[in-house]
Amino acid sequence: MDTAQHRAIAEAAAALRRGELVGMPTETVYGLAGDATNPGAVQKIFALKGRPADHPLIVHVSGANMLPRYAARVTPLAEKLAEAFWPGPLTLIVERGAAISEQVTGGQASLGLRAPAHPMAQALLAAFDGPLAAPSANRFGRVSPTTAAHVRAEFGSALGLILDGGPSSIGIESTIVDARGTAPRILRPGMIDAAHIVAVAGALADSQRAFSPRVSGALASHYAPDTPLAVLDRAALTICAKQLLERQLIPRLLMREHLPEGLCGIALPDSPSLYAQQLYAALRALDALGADALLVEAPPDSLPWRAIHDRLRRAASGVGIACYTP
Repeated sequence: MDTAQHRAIAEAAAALRRGELVGMPTETVYGLAGDATNPGAVQKIFALKGRPADHPLIVHVSGANMLPRYAARVTPLAEKLAEAFWPGPLTLIVERGAAISEQVTGGQASLGLRAPAHPMAQALLAAFDGPLAAPSANRFGRVSPTTAAHVRAEFGSALGLILDGGPSSIGIESTIVDARGTAPRILRPGMIDAAHIVAVAGALADSQRAFSPRVSGALASHYAPDTPLAVLDRAALTICAKQLLERQLIPRLLMREHLPEGLCGIALPDSPSLYAQQLYAALRALDALGADALLVEAPPDSLPWRAIHDRLRRAASGVGIACYTP
């Protein structure tokens, strides 16, 4: 990091100590950061996002050595996962310690903790020297931001300071794993997938038998652009796009590798990591075009694409686009 970035981090840490909010880059998406121990700052996060008070915030810490400070009990499973994947795109659900209020966790006894890998996020945590509540820096339920410009577009002058750490390298939100028991339970898929978790911590718990806490990004409708969005296989998508054009409606397409001739949109790489990295920026760009519908080609049905399927399914939830596809 250069001198200007170090100055910006010092300014951001000072703002956080005053109870203000800061746009913070992470490797997943940009976060709306506030002092997790300051009730006034936490309330500002909920208010600025328009987030329901019962929807918990993820708390960011510097590393695994912070687990005993903010968790009431650290299980061997939590220690093992933190050692393997922190800093990185993994949120661990632990028992909330006394240092973090119920306001942060939506009234629950559980707490989501994550150590981000982005160097500016780590520098900010070091300069602030405390835990940061930092949900995605966007209005509640909308497409998450992966650049500082996205954050500014969301909040304008309502958010005074945004650290610019470049585009997020992962591009979608962290994997969330319940680490309170002896076997891991994945509550939100991410780019650290089930195979990675099982390789470190053993077989997954039976998620149907155990109580699941509320976690970030688990609502049926989430990550949604303003334009109605549908996820279709490639053949059905092409038919639907042509039907919309015949009705004088404007579709925009999000596909893998290439677009059909005569149709407009964005083609993303046929690689889960590169696709995820570019997904939210592509959705924002297409949304800004003012189309009547966004048609997204369904990704492959395989484990590396599962988190992307999850985000697209929630983005399309409750939206109806009238097409006939055989």
